[in-house]
Amino acid sequence: MGKARQLLNKVAELAPEMVELMRIVTAVPALGPANGGQGELAKLQALLPHLEALGLTMERVDAPDPRVESGLRPNLLAWLPGGDGPTTWVLSHLDVVPPGDLSAWGGDPWSLRVRDGRLYGRGVEDNHHGLVSSYFALKAMKELGITPPGPAGMVLVADEETGSGHGLEHVLKTRPDAFSPADLIVVPDGGDQSGGLIEVTEKSIYWLKVEVNGRQTHGASPHQGVNALMAAARMMTATREVLAGFPQTDQRFGLPHSTMEPTRIEEGVANVNTIPGRAVFYLDCRLLPEIPLDEVAAALRQSFEAIASQEGATVAISEVQRLQSPPATPSDAPVVRALQAAIRRVHGVEARPGGIGGGTVAAFFRQRGLPAAVWSKTNPSLHQPEEWVELETVVKDAQVMALLYAGLWEQD
Repeated sequence: MGKARQLLNKVAELAPEMVELMRIVTAVPALGPANGGQGELAKLQALLPHLEALGLTMERVDAPDPRVESGLRPNLLAWLPGGDGPTTWVLSHLDVVPPGDLSAWGGDPWSLRVRDGRLYGRGVEDNHHGLVSSYFALKAMKELGITPPGPAGMVLVADEETGSGHGLEHVLKTRPDAFSPADLIVVPDGGDQSGGLIEVTEKSIYWLKVEVNGRQTHGASPHQGVNALMAAARMMTATREVLAGFPQTDQRFGLPHSTMEPTRIEEGVANVNTIPGRAVFYLDCRLLPEIPLDEVAAALRQSFEAIASQEGATVAISEVQRLQSPPATPSDAPVVRALQAAIRRVHGVEARPGGIGGGTVAAFFRQRGLPAAVWSKTNPSLHQPEEWVELETVVKDAQVMALLYAGLWEQD
């Protein structure tokens, strides 16, 4: 039996242990302070004995954060030594989103439930799936005594769900020499349900807060005030016209054009018979990579200021998040070609490089010229009640990662 087949079989044998590690990490809520939690330290501490048992070399790159009791947000580099080849990294995030409406769950979100081959709990898909798969890929390789062609490691980061300022962005600023353009970097935090999408590019993310100020008055005397809500409504509608000014398309994306959507309105006056003097709404813009965000900002400002002037109001626009999409990972990059071969062998599909509208931490790698690829076999339950992942998918994704770590994606 060839070495690659032995490795695949060993990963499959570890499936019961995967369930138990998933149970451990699910039981530790890792909510960032922006989501009412104390961060990710307790989750990392629960993982450390397992990482130490593999004999991994480990380096902490923690970010200070006075908002949590520990004062820090943990980030960890952990790797098996290997040959002189490039390092293979798989990055997963430790934090999760809040469970939301508890009545919509079939049980405690923080207690793993196993039913009909599925694992249920908050975070099991986003991003325990990637974490558990990458851990057992390393464990299988270690148990078989396989020395990887280059170092083989995991990156565990904080703060992915709320911006990554205390996570990967901090790691890259603090330890820029930890990664090389020659490394194979995989982020198992996106993909599609077939396992056939390798994400190599993302739309730019541009979130805006729009504050409209008019003059409050009684609902029966609108002529004595300026209805800020009416002006805000016109601005929200006008985003369609602004978006029409950016008609570019890119077939690498499932949705091949840009989007510009009002998503949130802050609570205004509490009663029906008052015309509000202030209205605040938010825009979520997902823009094709070649569109300069400065041009979008200027177009929105021109449109909104014209409406405000017509209504007798004023408008203030502030940026909540701004991430201009960096250059794409080349479709023929070594990490893409290695993934394609491993996915073909394990999942039996021909994976294609493409783009997504959502943002991932891979953008921070690409901004620094590091050709990262985002891949896993995903399902649509992330961030929803009754989040789930199939155990078979966790196993097969671990097999793909094991072939990458061991450099065996083209061997028997």
